[in-house]
Amino acid sequence: MKKIILAIIMMAVGQTGSAQNLEKMQWFNEPDKWEIKNNTLNMFVTPQSDYWRISYYGFTVDDAPFFYTTYGGEFEAKVKISGDYKVRFDQMGLMLRIDQENYIKTGIEFVDGKYNLSTVVTHKTSDWSVTTIDKTPDFLWIKAVRKLDAVEIFYSYDDKTYIMLRNAHLQDNVPVMVGLMAASPDGKGFNAKFDSFQVKHLPDQRRLEWLKKNPD
Repeated sequence: MKKIILAIIMMAVGQTGSAQNLEKMQWFNEPDKWEIKNNTLNMFVTPQSDYWRISYYGFTVDDAPFFYTTYGGEFEAKVKISGDYKVRFDQMGLMLRIDQENYIKTGIEFVDGKYNLSTVVTHKTSDWSVTTIDKTPDFLWIKAVRKLDAVEIFYSYDDKTYIMLRNAHLQDNVPVMVGLMAASPDGKGFNAKFDSFQVKHLPDQRRLEWLKKNPD
């Protein structure tokens, strides 16, 4: 029986995920203007909104739009993003959030007139890693893979070749809100488009190892 269970789990790993039904998701800090059409989310990002806690700048904000669903265990999430960024710190991408003190947001951030791959990891206080990209993409794919107590973050220009951006800690064995985030800390907002968002369940790695060690 254990062999059968293991085989089923391994088959599930190889399956491709299907698009997330956006109609079943919910808002944290709902923006004034947004629309779902053909399973694509378009929003006008709330002006002067962001996620950040304490470090360097000395303030805490938790008021940007976040459209999410909740997953337990391990999973892979990805989305195609595009936006008409206007001013410094305009940003959009994926967010994984346990609570107001523990979250990861990652995607594109517009800084000094350039497009940057950006990740903020917050555990009571926030840090920020940023890398300028050498071209202005019409869109970008962002992917986050939650494995045990870590999240691997990748980006892609074509949804085929993914490049690792960061590996960050996130507490395991707790439910995670995962979804679509955008912010405009310095600006008056901008149009953000999220396409082909999907979340794929991944079997728990500890359980897979246990099954391997305890065959029939």
